[in-house]
Amino acid sequence: MQQAEIGLIGLGVMGSNLALNIAEKGNRIAVFNRTPARTDEFLGEAGDLAGQIIGCHTIEEFVAAIRPPRPIIIMIKAGEAVDQQMAALLPHLAKNDIMIDAGNANFRDTVARFEKLAGTDVTFIGMGVSGGEEGARHGPSIMVGGTEESWKRVEPVLTSIAAKFNDEPCVAWLGTDGAGHFVKTIHNGIEYADMQMIAEIYGILRDGLKMSAAEIGDIFGQWNKGRLNSYLIEITEKVLKATDPETGKAMVDVIVDSAGQKGTGKWSAIEAQNLAVAASGIEAAVAGRVLSSLREERIAAEKLFGLPGLPEAPKDKAAFIADLENALLAAKIAAYAQGFAVMSSASEEFNWSLPMPTIANIWRAGCIIRSQFLDEITAAFTKDPDVANLVVTPAFAAMVKETDGALRRVVAHPVLSGLPVPALASALSYFDTYRRSGNGHPLEGEPARRFRLSRLRLA
Repeated sequence: MQQAEIGLIGLGVMGSNLALNIAEKGNRIAVFNRTPARTDEFLGEAGDLAGQIIGCHTIEEFVAAIRPPRPIIIMIKAGEAVDQQMAALLPHLAKNDIMIDAGNANFRDTVARFEKLAGTDVTFIGMGVSGGEEGARHGPSIMVGGTEESWKRVEPVLTSIAAKFNDEPCVAWLGTDGAGHFVKTIHNGIEYADMQMIAEIYGILRDGLKMSAAEIGDIFGQWNKGRLNSYLIEITEKVLKATDPETGKAMVDVIVDSAGQKGTGKWSAIEAQNLAVAASGIEAAVAGRVLSSLREERIAAEKLFGLPGLPEAPKDKAAFIADLENALLAAKIAAYAQGFAVMSSASEEFNWSLPMPTIANIWRAGCIIRSQFLDEITAAFTKDPDVANLVVTPAFAAMVKETDGALRRVVAHPVLSGLPVPALASALSYFDTYRRSGNGHPLEGEPARRFRLSRLRLA
């Protein structure tokens, strides 16, 4: 029997879809699941692709089915389960075989796994995969961290299955050990901020302008034809226009307003603070999810405090909606600038040499934050890969200047109305703080005297 080019362990939703994608692109793949019945079920579901898949019921059978050096994707729940699977797999592997964690792992766990394998002949890849189950099946954005040699072994398969943007595969080797998982974490942090800002704009339109979900969906649909064109804006329109089949009401109005989180957004905020990089938009989004989960407390607080009386709606509704579009663009710039600043600092801290233009490139298709906006980010970092902050590049500085007034007007309205806009407000504060020089400039030719706050003693 012809050996498989790659193996995959874990036939849950993501693993199954990724395996089918690999097989569909002409790569022979061996699969294994802890429950043998699931392997048989998966093969039955694979249809015409079953001929490209080798279903295995034991680890020994699975390892033997893959061409050495063996790349093996582990697509199971992050954390201890991955370590247990690695320990079970390791005795069966040979020199230069590669274990690949493709889950949403904390990059620090990935670094620890590299260190744990350092005394063996086996190597490791930490691989961020973005796009959800749809991306896994038809083409995700893939962020790889590991040795260059292990990358070269898996590059043909990963290039074949990745999303394509203008025929360019959205996959890249980004550096050693935890680089891939770190970049995926920051991707998710930006995603958190982006979704929070969209939700805040929705809240202004719903509670401030008293518009229906379908009407708001129409607005997002129009915005998706312009500079805000992106996957998240596209699906926001679809979600807002969806109806509940049981009640006939807008689906968004019957869903419980309590959000959860899986950890990547929180990790983004924590790592930004560890690196001393301001990422207030990501932090606001994480806090927003935490507050939303306190539903019973929020209900009790509303009974205690009531809600502020809303001021009059803007007299020029069309102009205000145009301001909302520009404000969302401005806030989005802040979120991406913060995310890329965190990656830049991490690149230096962990000796990764993260390629910023490449990261923007591979996010243009397949991933959740794919957008027209990323073309401009790619161009900005291509012209100046070492720029201190995205907002000071010529193209983005022009956009910030253009949208600054709209962001101010938009933030002022909900603040006076008692509508929560933590991420939008944080974007405005970020711009205002970042561009202030402090308590003046020194006289020409006179050096500035600098003191650390920690050195000042208060009586």
